[in-house]
Amino acid sequence: MLSPVPVAGALGLGGGGAMFHALSVLSVNGNVIGISPEVAATMRDAGHDFGFNDARAAGEALIAARDGLRVGVPFPFSMHAELVYYWLSALGLPAPQGIDVRTVPPPQMAEAIGAGEIDAFCVGEPWGSRSVENGVAELLLPGTAIWSMAPEKVLAVRSDWADDNRELSMRLIRAVWRAARWLAAPESVGLATEILSKPHYLGLPPELLERALTGNFVINARGDRRDVPDFVEFHAGAVGFPWRSQAEWIGQQLAQRTGLDRDASGEAAKATYRSDLYRAALAGVAHDLPSAGAKVEGAIETPLAVGSMGGRLLLPRDRFFDGRIFEPSGE
Repeated sequence: MLSPVPVAGALGLGGGGAMFHALSVLSVNGNVIGISPEVAATMRDAGHDFGFNDARAAGEALIAARDGLRVGVPFPFSMHAELVYYWLSALGLPAPQGIDVRTVPPPQMAEAIGAGEIDAFCVGEPWGSRSVENGVAELLLPGTAIWSMAPEKVLAVRSDWADDNRELSMRLIRAVWRAARWLAAPESVGLATEILSKPHYLGLPPELLERALTGNFVINARGDRRDVPDFVEFHAGAVGFPWRSQAEWIGQQLAQRTGLDRDASGEAAKATYRSDLYRAALAGVAHDLPSAGAKVEGAIETPLAVGSMGGRLLLPRDRFFDGRIFEPSGE
């Protein structure tokens, strides 16, 4: 079983050992928060200025604008859901108790918010921009405003398959690493959007896809624009590296809202992230691999040089909007 899957869904926290191995992270960030025009009008009337970067102000305004907030996410166990729960619960709205989170396939997000079935969404681009183009939503925040280094999809395989096919697993890691390096290059944007716009892929206009890859957004039907540096990243800063500390954070967040033991869930989640296989697969290919398998999450305000297999690696900003720090339990 070889599949890019939502990062939170690959952790296998049911006990009995890890069902999956996350061989690599495919990207970080890339999500947007969108709201219906009705909610946007209420927030605007209350004085919110839609600065597109202040998660605290935007979240407080959203909570005040609508009781019984209905939020669409692509999967119930996903980074989309975890960003929403973390964001709103940090601002005092109990999660998941105080939020009606609904599962909506990304291509149907525009239809769901246009039909009044949800008030807001957290979805990966380009589906937020499609909602704006259809006139049924405004963009409120990029996901980076909540957590500036949120892992998204992972390349996950069954643990028994990885154990039986170690060399093929490492070849997969190298193939994905090379593809991510190509996709991250600015000169690749034109061809990437052309390919993705084909009917048998996303079937959307290339200009919508370009917004996702460049972080240059139209946020409402009036044509207001916002630029989001580092909106999505596929390669720089070793973002493909499966940090075990990120897995532990996700595992503990899932446990907190599902009634599982936080420490046990964090340990189980860590076991799925195979930083050892990733490092072994790219030995001699990539020199910007972290020496450690875990780090303090949320502590980097500006790019930080750290030790790596090739000397020094520049880790990107990884702040949570509320300044919280997550200390992992170890490697």
